Amino acid sequence: MEFNRNHYFMFGLVLMFLGIQFRFVEEVTLNERVSEVLARHDDAGRGKILAAIGPSTRHTLKPPSWLGWALLSCGSVLVLHSLAMKKPGA
Repeated sequence: MEFNRNHYFMFGLVLMFLGIQFRFVEEVTLNERVSEVLARHDDAGRGKILAAIGPSTRHTLKPPSWLGWALLSCGSVLVLHSLAMKKPGA
């Protein structure tokens, strides 16, 4: 499948909205079920520590501050690129 103007525009908007979301959220706390799955599939050894503490612990994810800006900038470039492309069917 070949990407056309609409695909670039939509993908750019999704990246921009994700970037805005990451700019507003400082940390995400996972529920017990997801934390347990993460603890079982962790290769760095943290899984053993989390499993030893117990299933009631919740894992917290803190995305880096630059991630929101990176997603916003990539999304805006894709949106501007889509506006410069030919319309589909033209």
